[in-house]
Amino acid sequence: MKIIIFSSVVFCKNRGPVYLTFTFSYLPKKQGSMFEIKKASAGDIPLIRDLTFRVWPQTYTSILTQEQIDYMLEMMYSESSLQKQITKDGCQFIIVYDEGNPVGFASYNEEEPQRWKLNKIYILQNQQGKGTGKYVINYIIEEIKKNNGSSLFLQVNQHNKAKSFYERLGFDEVDFVNLDIGHGFFMNGYIMEKKW
Repeated sequence: MKIIIFSSVVFCKNRGPVYLTFTFSYLPKKQGSMFEIKKASAGDIPLIRDLTFRVWPQTYTSILTQEQIDYMLEMMYSESSLQKQITKDGCQFIIVYDEGNPVGFASYNEEEPQRWKLNKIYILQNQQGKGTGKYVINYIIEEIKKNNGSSLFLQVNQHNKAKSFYERLGFDEVDFVNLDIGHGFFMNGYIMEKKW
């Protein structure tokens, strides 16, 4: 769409007005979201692992030692661990797509009646600022509400900048934990929760 504005400017007393034409290009905002969320199954484990190994180094290299990163990746993202989470632990995995391309995933489950836990949410770095993470969180909250859930909580590393992201979405800091995950490693972080 183009908007044309005519402006009359007199350059000389003895001549008539000279008209200058300015043309501006206007691109309307895209209507509707380009994001799509699909519920994942065990068949999506290779994709979940691919996204994990693309996100984790960028997220945790400055926070954790390489030894702890390797240990946690094996503990939580090996094929057998993901298979167990999806088929036995009741974790619902979802994958978010942007214009048809997979750009992140999340996992959540009901920990106790009406209280749900966001186990993980990872979005590719090039999606930052596009509203992808907010879109995923809002989707999860709506799904939880359908199941009569009244809150969503999560744990975030004490040095992870994502804490401010959760605060902007209405999550409050409710606790701090030092979780022993074995082999001398700990997950030190805040418990944050959003209630409705």
